[in-house]
Amino acid sequence: MQPTAVLTRPAGGNDDLAVRLSAAGWQVLKLPALVIEPLHLAGPVPMPGDFDLVIFVSGNAVRLYLAQAGLADGWPAGTLAATVGPSSARALREAAHFGPQGHVVHPPDDAPRHDSEALWQLLSSRPLPRRALLVRGETGRDWLAERLAQAGVDVHIHALYRRRPAIWPHGSVALLRGMAADAGARRPVWLLTSIAGIDAVAQALRAADLFEWWAGGSFVVTHPRQGEHLLAIAQGAGQTPMVKTCMPVDESIFQAITAA
Repeated sequence: MQPTAVLTRPAGGNDDLAVRLSAAGWQVLKLPALVIEPLHLAGPVPMPGDFDLVIFVSGNAVRLYLAQAGLADGWPAGTLAATVGPSSARALREAAHFGPQGHVVHPPDDAPRHDSEALWQLLSSRPLPRRALLVRGETGRDWLAERLAQAGVDVHIHALYRRRPAIWPHGSVALLRGMAADAGARRPVWLLTSIAGIDAVAQALRAADLFEWWAGGSFVVTHPRQGEHLLAIAQGAGQTPMVKTCMPVDESIFQAITAA
């Protein structure tokens, strides 16, 4: 029976992985857990040249900020950029407005974790900036901003987008119901990449009366905190899911899904 992977990253983030999984014989459902909505800009865009350090928490933060800022002359040479992982760093380096003069600090591909703590280890090992800009969504962890502020850095937060639960097509929900109703069907492997995404997927499956079936399934997550959150939700419903944690890069995700 053909295995199924359900990819829940935001739209556009699942395409390359879906192609690779399909080539490996997997049925792929692209069901983004969240929709990314740009926020209305209430004031002037904080420009990178006014800061010593600009931190991006995601690829969406990179894309939306560069579109806002314009940067016709490219990234200012005196401003360091940082990201919590290599995927966001690649998005920044590949952006036309960043330019060859820009330098990005980020945890390497083979780092044990790609998160605020890993980035803080890198930043705290070098002279800290006077002023830092943290580019992120409307909500998010304040841990890194708090560490910088405690170290004497003047931190400004620039919120660019909000995340809301996506509404899945009726046909995709019907396909999931068919899998759940078939006692002999192999359960899909779900890719979940954020705590907000986990909550949104759980909400969607509750609405479809598929929560208990989903909660007892197989999952790939990209951070231990996500795994802990997922286990708590599933165990609250009396289920014990199979959860694998991998690095948040497509190669590691592919290997984790196909080994599930």
